[in-house]
Amino acid sequence: MNDLALLPLEDLPSVSLAALNNEAALLTRKDRKYLVPVVVAGVLLAHFGLLVLEIDGRRSFRYETVYFDTPDRVSYLAAAHKRRRRFKVRTRSYLDSGICSLEVKTRERRGITEKHRLPHAKEQRSSLDGRALEFIDGFERIAPVSRRLEPTLTTRYERATLLEPNSMSRITIDTNLEVEAADGSALSLPEMAVVETKTSGQPCVIDHFLWSLHQRPTKI
Repeated sequence: MNDLALLPLEDLPSVSLAALNNEAALLTRKDRKYLVPVVVAGVLLAHFGLLVLEIDGRRSFRYETVYFDTPDRVSYLAAAHKRRRRFKVRTRSYLDSGICSLEVKTRERRGITEKHRLPHAKEQRSSLDGRALEFIDGFERIAPVSRRLEPTLTTRYERATLLEPNSMSRITIDTNLEVEAADGSALSLPEMAVVETKTSGQPCVIDHFLWSLHQRPTKI
């Protein structure tokens, strides 16, 4: 069963993509991720006056993300060692619409994440062509390793995107979590959800709610 079907998405008022981007684009933001039981995600949806993104009658959407790293895992190790200045390079495919983007995420010393996008061919989501490499080379920190980047991890999940109107924060809830490594090994977490808050800096009401349940941000 689709785990998002267990969550009360249909009970929430909706927000359009245009309105969401207008109110809370948050390309420069503070991200906090939580790995929680699906039931906890359902509880937070039942409170706080959240709005749910709706596009063409859909309130949840299938994603596939391919992460790129060097053979010696420069990107992964920077995150694992909590280095203040780090990066991610990935393609993100929106499987229901066929849209795909190349995304470069950088994290600065203040802990703020910046995301940059370039349209990318969905059929080429596991590779980086010349145009993609030229885009990546525009980031001083990544350019020295850009020609060594290779696909290392693929994730698949179903996402609902929400707006917390008081703070204009975005919240995403991912379920049906699947992870596949480059060697073909795979993992699924059907009972768990990833909740991510995306704020302008200060924690939002969802962060405080999760903290009250002894759920803390984690690196994924």
